[in-house]
Amino acid sequence: MSLALSTAERADILRRHEAAIRGSLRTKLATIGTIVALAGFFVYGLTTLETSLWKIISGFGNLGTFVMLMLPPDPGSWARAVIFVKALFETIAIAFLGTVLAAILALPLGFVAARNVVANRVVHFLARRSLDTVRGVDALIWALIWVNVVGLGPFAGMLAIMTSDLGAFGKLYSEAIEAADRKPVEGVSSVGGGKAHEIRFGLLPQVLPVIASQVLYFIESNTRSSTIIGIVGAGGIGLYLAETIRTLEWQQVSFLILLVLAAVSAIDFLSGKLRFAIIGRRAS
Repeated sequence: MSLALSTAERADILRRHEAAIRGSLRTKLATIGTIVALAGFFVYGLTTLETSLWKIISGFGNLGTFVMLMLPPDPGSWARAVIFVKALFETIAIAFLGTVLAAILALPLGFVAARNVVANRVVHFLARRSLDTVRGVDALIWALIWVNVVGLGPFAGMLAIMTSDLGAFGKLYSEAIEAADRKPVEGVSSVGGGKAHEIRFGLLPQVLPVIASQVLYFIESNTRSSTIIGIVGAGGIGLYLAETIRTLEWQQVSFLILLVLAAVSAIDFLSGKLRFAIIGRRAS
């Protein structure tokens, strides 16, 4: 069977779908305007930040000097190494507890912020803007706030991670819930299930694998973030990292960096195994 189109058929298709094929003038102008605006903003950023290729090139020499000062990694003593390892586990605990608590607390907020669960526009708007407000404040700022509220230490760091991730998880959960297939929900409703049954048996089974994958990634990511909040006194290995940098103990700095890299690699390996166990492997 021949699929070739005649000249008249091609002309008819072009005529009926001319706007989709060639694009409207309004769409073209909007695209050009967006590209020009982004290019202008890029150029403005280069000029405002005083970007200089020469600074980058000359900075490589300084980078090489720092690398040489960091070699070989050395904690200084076995007692110091033990302290650093304990601080690393404290950092992992901060990241793990903060992420898990945020994931649990954000679950009901994600359903409230999902448009296909709560149809009330006012409630939906307030829930989304509240999550945006919490998410808009960086974890380092939350660490400074919680240090002043509960004092120095890992408890403040855990609260900072929890608060920062609460908004992010709420947004991700709501988007995953809104993208869920409606057919299972309609099936539960057709057999007499209420709203709670629709959520429990129609939505949760679909979004739980996605939620679990996101939580595992955030645990890995927050292990790195916890090193930064430790610099402001929120516990963990970041406190020692800031101290060794201030005292110019570059070999100890490289030892601490290696500890963090090893921890992140191990967590990434374990989270990958858990993720595949939850969502399954793709068919090859």
